[in-house]
Formats: sequence, C-alpha cells, structure tokens
Amino acid sequence: MDKDNIPLFPRMIFFSRWLQAPLYLGLIVVLVVYVFEFGRWLLNLVLKISTLDESSIMLKTLDLIDIVMIANLLIMVIVGGYEVFVSRLRLTGHPDHPEWLDEVNAGTMKIKLAIALVTISSIHLLRTFMDPTQNNNFVIMWQVIIHITLVVSVLALALIFKVISSKKKAAA
Repeated sequence: MDKDNIPLFPRMIFFSRWLQAPLYLGLIVVLVVYVFEFGRWLLNLVLKISTLDESSIMLKTLDLIDIVMIANLLIMVIVGGYEVFVSRLRLTGHPDHPEWLDEVNAGTMKIKLAIALVTISSIHLLRTFMDPTQNNNFVIMWQVIIHITLVVSVLALALIFKVISSKKKAAA
C-alpha cells in the first residue's frame, strides 16, 4: 500500500514511534555517565591497591562489574528497543553486528532484560554476602526476597514466551 493512501491519523500514530528516539538518546547520555563513573572507580582502585586487602579488592571489583552489567542493560535497551520499536538499524553484514540483535523482538527483549536484572541483583546479593556486617538481617532478608522474586519472574516470562512461541509454530 502506498503511504499516500494511508489516512492521516494512522500515519500520525505510526510516526509517533519516533518520539522514543530522544529517550534512547538520553539513555546514551546515561551510558556515558556510567563510563565516566567506571573510569573514576577503576582509577580509585588502582591508586589505592596497596592499601586494600583481598576482600576490599573483591568488593570494589564487584562494584565495577555492577557498572558493566548496568551498561550492558542500557545497550540492550538502547539498541534492542530502537530496533524493535522505532526503526531497523540495518546492521546485517556489519562485522560488529551483535548476534543477539537477530533474535530481538518484544518478547525476547523482555526476557533478556529480566535476565540482566537478575544478574545485577545477583551481584548486589553477592556483595552483601561478602560483607554482611554492612546491612542488618532485615535488609539482607529483603534483598534475598527481591532476588528470588526476580528469578521466579524470569522463569515465568520464559515459560510464557515458550508457550506462546510453540503455539505460533503449531499454528503456522
């Protein structure tokens, strides 16, 4: 169908997806902030390495890993969200084309994001377990409950996605 034959209101609705582009640009700015923060924390670790014990080094390393995982989450949202909801990136054939981008749709993106959140939660929980004196038992209990809730949510999302996918394949 020729786009000139599409009524104005449906064209406006379709065009409205571009309103998300500034949001993705904003997330790119947040990613730059995280890169800066990572550099600051890394420099701090390197400069203080001789005064830190093994446990402190590991805790600071977990902080750096946490920043990297959040940056990965941002990339998934920026690249995947733009590809799914705004416009194709047309990266096929590019040597740096991420493999996961070929499989991205709204369902798989939700699962990938949920898994990333579980991973980030795992790092926070590991950090808490490495130095439990920093939190009281009530805080630790809630961190565990939230983590278990995230894990169960990911499993439920994956199961729902699998059921829907198998029904679509059976119908085709």
